[in-house]
This record gives sequence, C-alpha cells and structure tokens, in this order.
Amino acid sequence: MPRAVGRIKRMEVPEELREMALAPRHLSLLSFLLLDGPMTVRDLADRLEVAPTTASLLVGELSRKGVLDRREDDHDRRRRIVSVPAEKRATLERWLSPGARAWRAALAPMTRAERAAVVRAFTAYEAALGEVTGD
Repeated sequence: MPRAVGRIKRMEVPEELREMALAPRHLSLLSFLLLDGPMTVRDLADRLEVAPTTASLLVGELSRKGVLDRREDDHDRRRRIVSVPAEKRATLERWLSPGARAWRAALAPMTRAERAAVVRAFTAYEAALGEVTGD
C-alpha cells in the first residue's frame, strides 16, 4: 500500500496544469468527470461522499482555474452541470488515465466478490486512517 500511494504522489503534473496548483482533493472529482461525463454538483457530492456545499466549493475552485465548466441545466435552471472543457480533456486524461488503466488491469481478473472485498478493504483502511489522524 505505501508503495502504491508513493507512486501516485510522484505522478508528475503536466506542465499545462502546474500553475493551477491542483491538489489531491481535486483528483477524484476530475476523475469522476473524465470517466462518467458531465454531472450535477449534487451527483459529484454523492460520488465523492461529501456535502453538496463542499463539492460546490471544489467545483468553484476548479472553475476559476479554468479546469471545469459550469452551465445551467437545460431542464432545471436551478441546477448546474459540471464538465471538463474540451481544451483540458486530453491533458487531464493523459495525466490521470494511467491510474484508471492500472485499476482496470488489477481488478479485471477478479471475480465480483473479490472486487467487492478490495473495495471493502480500501474503505476500511480509509476509515481507520481517519480515526488515527482525526480526519
């Protein structure tokens, strides 16, 4: 586990994104949008398992940096749809896709039950780490 985390931290941020000071808290959000496409702030909050206000703050940060687009939902003007702008997509995919490909390669040979066990283990690890660190 420590080696895997260390490798992730060493992934070099592409030059085009360096001045944007992207933080680890942004990576999951960007990954969801790259893999699953545009979605509402509420959907992002649910997937990130954070409060909608937290997701909204993250989206605001990334929108101001030009990494995300926000637009009104055509069907409900109160909702905002968040997406990765076309001009940033290739750079973000090139940066984040190695991790997604590695997960797919690692999980593909496993049964559904084995994959579920991996998810439970990582969830338990995250919870235990939060208890130890007070997060």
